[in-house]
Amino acid sequence: SDVCSSDLQDPAHPGRWKANLILVLVASFWGTAFLAQTYAGKTGLAFHYNGASFLLAGLVLLPLVRVRNFSKDQYLWMGVAGVLLFAGSAFQQLGLYYTKVANASFLTSLYVIFTPFLLWLFFREKPTLTHSFAAFLAVLGAFLLSVGAKFEWQLGDLLEIAGALFWGMHVVIVGKVALRFESISFAVGQFLICAFLNFSLGFFLEDFSKLFTVGVLGATAYRGLLSIGIGYTAQIWAQRFTSPNDAALIFSLEAVFASIVAAFILKESLAPPQLAGCALILLAASLSQLRPKS
Repeated sequence: SDVCSSDLQDPAHPGRWKANLILVLVASFWGTAFLAQTYAGKTGLAFHYNGASFLLAGLVLLPLVRVRNFSKDQYLWMGVAGVLLFAGSAFQQLGLYYTKVANASFLTSLYVIFTPFLLWLFFREKPTLTHSFAAFLAVLGAFLLSVGAKFEWQLGDLLEIAGALFWGMHVVIVGKVALRFESISFAVGQFLICAFLNFSLGFFLEDFSKLFTVGVLGATAYRGLLSIGIGYTAQIWAQRFTSPNDAALIFSLEAVFASIVAAFILKESLAPPQLAGCALILLAASLSQLRPKS
């Protein structure tokens, strides 16, 4: 690409607001898909469920890919992104075996904290005071939204924290590298690599037949087509025009959308601390749009 990443991700770029609105839509897809992941987790599936979801997304988008446009660099970075997707999704899904959904939701949101430090570590981009404060508000809001004033440590919580680290790394890679490549082809490449890795482990560790129950197939279709197929592809395009820090803060809205859907579908009411958590996350996402010069 002849376009510099810093030019596209400049706060004044006309595509920034459109990109950020698309990232809000992506967060809504991911938040609603969390219910499908929870259902699949109760059946004892992690690797096969993840593999089937990413494979479905890749196959649906595959007819739109032109392989002749691939470069050696694209194969390399698709591999890196696919491995990060595999690690993040595997740790998250495995963690659901051993922890409560509330804990998983809160701990996954820690990638909002990890992202600016990963940028600082690997790209020497020091986070602004605004981003640091917004990240603190987002994590505090996710805590109140997910678990209220009570947090009980569970066995799977370390797995969720590990997953959050890999989600943060994925957000950074997409924001810094995927700009160089066509969005759909990059998305399909990382999906298929992630699917292959999940199926490879699932073959040795899980019962493949559990994947073919009506409930799991429905959960796979919803996540594969909407959350992964549309969501991650839109993420790759939208992060061309906004920074990884902004993206991570907007993605913290995922917990808000998950709670809204749970309230309507599962009839779960929101207590005052949870409503306060929603407000803090919305405030953090709004602060992420303020880009001071210093």
